[in-house]
Amino acid sequence: MKKPVIAIDGYSSTGKSSISKIIAEKLGIVHLDTGALYRGITWFALQNCVDDKNEINLEELFKSFHLIELEFKKEEDELVLFLNKINVSKEIRTAEVSDNVSLIAKQKEVRDFLLEAQRSIARNGGVIMDGRDIGTVVLPDADFKFFLTASIEERTKRRYNELLSMGFEADENQVRENLIERDRIDSEREISPLRQAEDAIVIDNTNLTKSQTIESILQHLTKINNFY
Repeated sequence: MKKPVIAIDGYSSTGKSSISKIIAEKLGIVHLDTGALYRGITWFALQNCVDDKNEINLEELFKSFHLIELEFKKEEDELVLFLNKINVSKEIRTAEVSDNVSLIAKQKEVRDFLLEAQRSIARNGGVIMDGRDIGTVVLPDADFKFFLTASIEERTKRRYNELLSMGFEADENQVRENLIERDRIDSEREISPLRQAEDAIVIDNTNLTKSQTIESILQHLTKINNFY
């Protein structure tokens, strides 16, 4: 039996990636963190395509796509992102990348660059992808679609604590404003905006732990089809 294709979309700091990773392990399928891909390109741009005003030169980035090689490798039972053979799994989580990733992610050229790569991974089934347009654009025919949401207060707390745990300095108010701005940009962008697919199952995990959110998703998978 072909293993399922699962799409998980939602707002920043709702736990999409970490939750998807655990579900993938439980189901024996592959997890692809699409957000990491966009962060990887953002980090590349910040390193190589910044102008005299210290702003990202988008045209320079677009012309540099042929220089970008993104791949996930398994290290100690975890898939981590490599950019041009370099492990950038920590670098892509910095505040600087977070401040710029929405600008990069809304560019049609960037989304087109990554679209076919994401779809090709899903063709044989057995994959769970998380992002903002997986169920609506990247994998509209996914077997299962989920949309995660949570209050801005709860998401701010989660993101702030994540940054501190990674050794980064952070200001909680700045984290909150960054999330609000990312929500606005992601929802209002013309190309592949963040939105809930009509057939997606919505899970508000404001008051749910990560384990409870995972269990809720697994229960839906069991209820719809005996994949678990």
